[in-house]
Amino acid sequence: MRRFKWRLQRVLDIRQKQEQLKRAELLEITERLSQTHGELFMQKRIVENLLDELSQEHPQNRMSRQALFMTYSITNDVKIKKLEAQIETLKTQQKEKIDEILAVKRLNEGFERLRSRAETEFKKEQEKHEHKELDEMTTSRFTCNMTG
Repeated sequence: MRRFKWRLQRVLDIRQKQEQLKRAELLEITERLSQTHGELFMQKRIVENLLDELSQEHPQNRMSRQALFMTYSITNDVKIKKLEAQIETLKTQQKEKIDEILAVKRLNEGFERLRSRAETEFKKEQEKHEHKELDEMTTSRFTCNMTG
């Protein structure tokens, strides 16, 4: 019996590799998003800690440190805003990548259904061919037995 060969198998293989690459890209984006969330949390935590320290200091010592904190907080606010913008960008990229993966996955599923149908059809044809050969062999044996 011949083996089943699907002519679009190479296309399906390429599509599956494409899906794997897109999943790897999604994982990378998700890791960067997680890392950025961590950085943002740390920056906010630093500000909270400094505010707590300032609020517990004696009022005479607090004034000089408070001026320094105000200068620091401006640069820290800029950093926090950049991190928040970066998070939004990464979330958008993540959503786009998920959409791309779903589109490729749907295409792959369609190809796999086509392959399954083609394989089923191939098996039916092979069974018909084998049945026909068996019928011919039976007929020829019967003919040989009748004549001989």
